[in-house]
Amino acid sequence: MRILGIVLLVIGAVLLLFGYNASESVADQVSETFTGRFTQETMNYIIAGVACVAAGGAMLLFGRR
Repeated sequence: MRILGIVLLVIGAVLLLFGYNASESVADQVSETFTGRFTQETMNYIIAGVACVAAGGAMLLFGRR
C-alpha cells in the first residue's frame, strides 16, 4: 500500500506540473483572456493531479502498516 501511495503522489505531482505548464501556454492564455477559464485539457491535468495526490496521501496516512 505504501508503494502505491508513493507512486500516486509522484504521478499526481507530474500531472500538476503538466497542468501548470499547459496553463502557461499561449493558447491557454488566450483562452483564459476571452473565456475566463483554462482549456479543458489543462483542467483535466490539474484535476487528475489533485486527485492522485490526495489518493496517494491518504494511502500513505491511512494505509495498512
